[in-house]
Amino acid sequence: MELKGVGVLSRKIIFVDLDGTLLRDDKTISDVNRQALQEALEVGHYIVFATGRAVSSGRNIAKKLELEKPGCYLIAYNGAVIYDCAAERTLNRKSMPIEYAEYLTREAEKAGLYIQAYSESQILTRKHTKELDLYLKRTGMQYRIEKDIWSLLNQEPPKMLLISLDHPEKLHQFQEEHRAWEEGKCTSFFSCAEYLEYCPYAVTKGIGVEYLQKFLNIQPENTIAIGDHENDISMIQNAYLGVAMQNAQPVVKECADYITENDNEHDGVAEVIHKFVL
Repeated sequence: MELKGVGVLSRKIIFVDLDGTLLRDDKTISDVNRQALQEALEVGHYIVFATGRAVSSGRNIAKKLELEKPGCYLIAYNGAVIYDCAAERTLNRKSMPIEYAEYLTREAEKAGLYIQAYSESQILTRKHTKELDLYLKRTGMQYRIEKDIWSLLNQEPPKMLLISLDHPEKLHQFQEEHRAWEEGKCTSFFSCAEYLEYCPYAVTKGIGVEYLQKFLNIQPENTIAIGDHENDISMIQNAYLGVAMQNAQPVVKECADYITENDNEHDGVAEVIHKFVL
């Protein structure tokens, strides 16, 4: 099949993180970034949103951008779910055993930390806190509060999320204290200062990069990944061109091949697309 603007061999996949990368701090998307993504798609490249958010939240952003067309994909839950936006179907899903999710819930509550699980369409949590309110404001998701949240699941959760607004240092302490337990069971990392994520074992955004590159039969040298935080490191390393935003954490910049001149408030994603794609 011949593409409108590029040949099959030069077709690229652009993996774009959402929060802190494509999205401005107020969670809006600039017209410049929107136009750059549309132009890349129109000439035949693939667009992949790679996020720690749920599928429903990622789909909402794709819908706002009118990027639910063929060629648009979503890596959700930091790689636990890979989703075809146009076909509206899940291509790959990893999940966390219920016993691990229950253990993390018990341990988080002992430590005085808020924790939540996910069903297909909702946040599941045992209490309403300001941490939940912040997450709802950022993502617009639906939620359910239930003492026995596991009774609401029709399948094992794709991840667990701990949030601390007042004492984020407690999240680091929690992660360190549970390193030994985590080995061989889960993968943990921070997606922002207030969010400690626990995903199924060996699940990362980088695995999503590898999966879609093979699924779409794209040469490794035609992969580009753009991110800003710790959970983006694996995809930045697995892409041929790994890009850190100007506002990225220092550890992310150390791993990148290119650092944008502009940050997430000033169209850093569009900069990358115009410089390396269009």
